[in-house]
Amino acid sequence: MSLKPAAPAPRPLPWNDPRTRSITFQVLTAAFLVWFFWTLFDNTLTNMAHRGIATGFDFLDRTAGFGILMSLIPYDDTMTYGRTFVVGLLNTLLVSVLGIVFSTLIGFAVGIARLSRNWLVSRIALVYIETIRNIPLLLQIFFWYFAVLRTLPGPRQSLSLGEAAFLNNRGLYVPAPLAEPGFDWVGLAFVGALIGAIGLARWARRRQQATGQPFPTLATGLGLVIGLPLLVFLALGAPLGFETPALRGFNFQGGLRLIPELVALTLALSLYTATFIAEVVRGGILAVSHGQTEAASALGLRPGLTLRLIVLPQAMRVIIPPLTSQYLNLIKNSSLATAIGYPDLVAVFMGTSLNQTGQAVEIVGMTMAVYLFISLAISLGMNWYNSAMALKER
Repeated sequence: MSLKPAAPAPRPLPWNDPRTRSITFQVLTAAFLVWFFWTLFDNTLTNMAHRGIATGFDFLDRTAGFGILMSLIPYDDTMTYGRTFVVGLLNTLLVSVLGIVFSTLIGFAVGIARLSRNWLVSRIALVYIETIRNIPLLLQIFFWYFAVLRTLPGPRQSLSLGEAAFLNNRGLYVPAPLAEPGFDWVGLAFVGALIGAIGLARWARRRQQATGQPFPTLATGLGLVIGLPLLVFLALGAPLGFETPALRGFNFQGGLRLIPELVALTLALSLYTATFIAEVVRGGILAVSHGQTEAASALGLRPGLTLRLIVLPQAMRVIIPPLTSQYLNLIKNSSLATAIGYPDLVAVFMGTSLNQTGQAVEIVGMTMAVYLFISLAISLGMNWYNSAMALKER
């Protein structure tokens, strides 16, 4: 008895094939989105043309005609709107970087203190977290600006810090460093020492993995980063001067001024975001098995070394993803600077520049693109760091 070969299974109809159906829906969705945004863009341009509103980026070359309270680069009211965009962007980056650095330091410290065996330290950290994170950020910005900094005395009654720094309701005035000839070598020495410290850390890690012997990487790296530039600085005869602020007339002249708007915004952003980072750190530490700390104690490691060498490296794999979200939230929250007049990108470019030029589409689009680019850059960097900290399977 001969067996007939099984007939091939019939091919499914196109609308029953999951792969074909998936590709079709994706193409249709993409086409709809392209059509929708193109229609929106075309209607916007048409309506603007009917109202006689010019489009394009030629306005960036026109004179702005207004001053800016604070600028990291030279600026005056005779410069262009393009310059105001750069000034606002740099001010936004400044407060974002300061907020990320301070919130990270405070958040990690408070998160670790939250798990302290000392009852008082743990409860202080708890009260700080539950109080600050449940008050709206805008109210905290107003508190630091209006209730704290604006109540300081005027310039003539400034609080003096060693006759070198002065604090009043117009800001904090500190001596400004003035680089003298030869100081560039100090900067090169610092960069070289930093590269050397990174190379030393990698060598120490490979050495410990191969031999099991630890190396004082932190102390050696700090000594290299601080010591080498200091030696070059002293060898060149200390090529650095300082311009001390002095009261002339009704205000201080010279030195470096930190405006109250910057201080208030940095304090509010740092303290507010630090509460969420602290909870992220606490959750990451609790995710590490207690067996790890018990094994470290059995080997005779002190609690500080156990935390730094055993617990935190493992907890970082849990901490990094939500920490990235907190960094992104901080950058977006920095746009609240408009409420107290800090000249960030939103206040300077999307506020004053938009009101004067009427180029709403271009200015709003550029501002959105800047925040999108900053957020994507931070996400990319944190994702790279997360992959570097991930466990590597053999």
